[in-house]
Amino acid sequence: MRVLGGMTVRWLAMLALCAAYLQGGVDKALDFPAAIAEMQHFGLAPAAPLVILTIVVELGASVSILSGIYRWAGALVLAGFTLSASFIANRFWEMAPPERFMAANSFFEHIGLVGGFVLVAWLDLQQRAAKRA
Repeated sequence: MRVLGGMTVRWLAMLALCAAYLQGGVDKALDFPAAIAEMQHFGLAPAAPLVILTIVVELGASVSILSGIYRWAGALVLAGFTLSASFIANRFWEMAPPERFMAANSFFEHIGLVGGFVLVAWLDLQQRAAKRA
C-alpha cells in the first residue's frame, strides 16, 4: 500500500488527469486554424482570443498541477473550464439518438474529470493546512 502513496505514483496520476488538456493545448497551438474552426462550430466568439485563452488555461493549469505551484488553483481552473466546456460541447439533452448516447457519455465522463480536479484541489489545500499546523 505504501507504493500507492508514493510521490511518483501521485505525480503520474495527476499527469494522467491532465493528459487530455496537455494534448489539447499543444494541438490547438500547433493547428490554430482548426482550433478557431472548433470555437466557431460551437458558436463561440471572438474565436481567436478564446482559442488563445483556452491554450493558456489548458497548458498553464496543467503545469500548475504537475509542478505543485498553486496546484489547488490550477485544479479548480481546470474543473471550472471542464464544467463549462461540457455544457457547451455536450448538450446531449438537445440531441436525438444515436448522437445523444455519445454526447451523454462524454458529458458524464467530463463531470468525472471535474470531480477529480476538485479532489486534487481539496487534497492540496488539506496538505498545505497540515504543514502550517
